[in-house]
Amino acid sequence: MATEPVRKLSRNAHRQRVHLRVRTRVTGTPERPRLCVYRSNGHIYAQVIDDRSGRTLVSASSLDKDTRKDMKGGSNVAAAKVIGKKIAERTRAAGIEQVVFDRGGYMYHGRVEALAAAAREAGLKF
Repeated sequence: MATEPVRKLSRNAHRQRVHLRVRTRVTGTPERPRLCVYRSNGHIYAQVIDDRSGRTLVSASSLDKDTRKDMKGGSNVAAAKVIGKKIAERTRAAGIEQVVFDRGGYMYHGRVEALAAAAREAGLKF
């Protein structure tokens, strides 16, 4: 009696499953939108999203021209801190004080943690 081999999910497929599971509980409202983080091998991105209207209110990434001059490389903790500070400044300028943090299925560690800490330090509440 042969057993079927266990198929392992890729790292990204596992992250997407975790993200979908978290998204059942984390939603952005107009009063408290969702701060969503995405990190790739080369860059880090952050968006503030109102899920009820399906609109991105504010965004920042390591690809933006005005943020690139403040950092060296786009895929390190220092870049994540710059992006966290920028997203907090832009969000507060849009009149939003509180957000819900969506780590995007990533572990709260490294670049994701640095972005969140910098955003909190810059005055965003979550």
